[in-house]
Amino acid sequence: MPVEKNISIVCNSLAGGGKAIGLSKRITKELQKRNIPNTLYSAEWPVDFRNFTDVWIVGGDGTLNYFFNRYPGIKLPLVVFNGGTGNDVHAVLYKSQSFDEQLQVALTAAPKPVDAGRCNERYFINGVGIGFEGAVAKSLTGKKKKKSGKAAFMGTILRKVFFYTSKTYKTVSNEYNIEGQRLLISVMNGHRAGGGFHIAPESAIDDGLFDVVLVDKLHPFQRLRWLPVIEKGKHLELSFIKSFRTKKLVITSKEAMDTHLDGEYYCAKRLEIEMLPSKYLFRY
Repeated sequence: MPVEKNISIVCNSLAGGGKAIGLSKRITKELQKRNIPNTLYSAEWPVDFRNFTDVWIVGGDGTLNYFFNRYPGIKLPLVVFNGGTGNDVHAVLYKSQSFDEQLQVALTAAPKPVDAGRCNERYFINGVGIGFEGAVAKSLTGKKKKKSGKAAFMGTILRKVFFYTSKTYKTVSNEYNIEGQRLLISVMNGHRAGGGFHIAPESAIDDGLFDVVLVDKLHPFQRLRWLPVIEKGKHLELSFIKSFRTKKLVITSKEAMDTHLDGEYYCAKRLEIEMLPSKYLFRY
């Protein structure tokens, strides 16, 4: 006999400019129609989920990052609904499914393992961005975003295209050892970031490996020229791009590095990044 579901819905009420709370109420209404027990948490999340069979997370990549750092050992099947500004993990898992299609998947699909990562003491699921990407995240910290996807980030990205100064990094792994000036370094578990930039187009979220992409120092006009190419994921063969796959790497710099984990700003002079294969279960 199938196990009767009891679903916890956790919502970031600020995500997506209020989109998440509206979507959470819609989900609750649909579950009530189906007589499926559920509890919505928005203002205050529970200590644990011991009485639930599934946890549904409503928000963007930042909400997921907060969730995994608050509940790093969670073993229950998870679902994420796209209630945030940057919904890259949702897009990786559910692609262009409609709400009704995803709801059906959330209720019926068998849970599948998904990789995660750890950067120093913090967990992440989509990726780590160092340099240009981290500087964008720093500029966006604390700002309300009225739009979702790339539109929420483009103004800041364009400003950084012209004014960001590339830094020097040392990247060490079993597969690669290199030091030099970089526009950015992306350590990706998923294949897209920033609301739809396909920075690691060949990455898979369940293969037990990071896809690491290094972009050399570029003149601002070169950045402007190649940004749309990187957005489409057509950049891996370009001369100023280096990429490799690994399970573990260390990135260091003489000065503190602007970094983001799943879009959330972080800063350190040393980043020890480790793959955690099959860390979480998602229904997708």
